Amino acid sequence: MNRHFACIAATALTVLPATAFAQADELVLYCSVNEEWCRAQSEAFQRETGINVLMTRKSSGETFAQIKAEVGQPRGDVWWGGTGDPHLQAAQEELTEEYRSPLLDQLQPWALAQAETSGYRTVGIYAGALGFGYNSDLVAENPPACWADLTDERFRDDIQVANPNSSGTSYTMLATMVQLMGEDEAFAYLADLHANVSQYTQSGAAPARAAATGETAVGIVFMHDAVAQTVDGAPVVTVAPCEGTGYEVGSMSIIKGGPNPEAARLWYDWALSPEAQEIGAAAKSFQVPSNLNASTPPEAPDLEDIKLIDYDFARFGSADMRAGLLARWDAEIGALAR
Repeated sequence: MNRHFACIAATALTVLPATAFAQADELVLYCSVNEEWCRAQSEAFQRETGINVLMTRKSSGETFAQIKAEVGQPRGDVWWGGTGDPHLQAAQEELTEEYRSPLLDQLQPWALAQAETSGYRTVGIYAGALGFGYNSDLVAENPPACWADLTDERFRDDIQVANPNSSGTSYTMLATMVQLMGEDEAFAYLADLHANVSQYTQSGAAPARAAATGETAVGIVFMHDAVAQTVDGAPVVTVAPCEGTGYEVGSMSIIKGGPNPEAARLWYDWALSPEAQEIGAAAKSFQVPSNLNASTPPEAPDLEDIKLIDYDFARFGSADMRAGLLARWDAEIGALAR
């Protein structure tokens, strides 16, 4: 997943006609990364273009639900960030617009594959592997190294993970378990894990923050979210599970029929540029950027060193698969006594 070659890339703004700026003065952005990165990205675009950005931050599942609820009267222009599965479902349901950026030839193969799978209704902007982080002050001996370790009785009521209905992170975990184990075995594992889960959070990154403060011993998150806590000085150790793990292709989509289509395309191209993608590291977000010419943060987990499954984004991003898995989770896991 590292850069394989280097070339001098023009920024996205130089390949767009100057008239586009005159036609666009506002952008409504739905953002599904962390709040700091959402703000930094919005402010940078506003400075560079003069276009006023109205940003709302929600998790991936919440944003998908909002876009679906607004069909016929869309309020947003761009959905930026968040796991790729709901972006693919939005594409399948034609909630988003087809758009082929002039910067596509600068992107990592996994980012292009996301675009191709969706019929160019979404595109990959970063990647990150699923794992967990544990508080080394609370887990001083025999630290967990595998998914199986998390069902150990010593972690009773001491693990946090998000609810997959609201969180793309947790849906990625659900889909990962199904691909690792088979569906029935995956739900049996999640039922065992439930005994150790103290809270199903709304946000996918929240369990990492809880592990950092000692509220919980283990947080199941994307690994870069655990790394961010360590960088801030928390006693959090990041783990790539020994059995293998899934990963996300964080994505970006233009909302169909949004009020500011010119501004949406300007954002889309700018957000794929190396300069825009390097803003994440300054906001302490350590994903792997999709532009081959963007610098990968040194703190980012090296995807080449992680045992990644062959994650089937098309299948697990489909409307029927997502709806079926979430309904089963609600019935068999969410409904369990606490």
